[in-house]
Amino acid sequence: MGPVHHDLTGEPTFEPMIQIDFEIKAFVSAWKHCDYVSTYMARMISQNRSDSVHHANLFSSAFNELLEVAFRTRHAEGELACRVSRHGATDRIEVTIPCIPEERQFYEEAVSQVAGIEARERYLNSVSGDLAPSREVILLELAVDYNATLWIEEADGDAIKLVVDLPLEGFQN
Repeated sequence: MGPVHHDLTGEPTFEPMIQIDFEIKAFVSAWKHCDYVSTYMARMISQNRSDSVHHANLFSSAFNELLEVAFRTRHAEGELACRVSRHGATDRIEVTIPCIPEERQFYEEAVSQVAGIEARERYLNSVSGDLAPSREVILLELAVDYNATLWIEEADGDAIKLVVDLPLEGFQN
């Protein structure tokens, strides 16, 4: 195992692997874009993992959920940016999503609840219902089922950057 690199704040350095940017209008024009993009990204970043097929399946599923959240945006203009970086066993996904102020508030509240102690209970209660999964439930699923860590970072303009760390290498579901 090689040396661990850190930035000036002491955090591990995540090495960029791939980034794809879309005009949000083009992305939301067809639901199948979510699956195409998640499959492509998963194949690209999983080829050097110990079990590349397992890793690609997990990553594709988790990334598809994030793209579904982005797909439901109500903002008709701007760019959707998807960047994947890696540090050790963890893949970091940064999704910059154009959004209106109400959506920004939704994301901030949803991510704060995902980090709460009761996240697992809230997730289990939500999946036992008859309703289709909401964006909040999707974020809970990432935290509970994939052991993901989620947070929000500032983005330029009318956008929000959703950051998700996925420790998938060696992950057993």
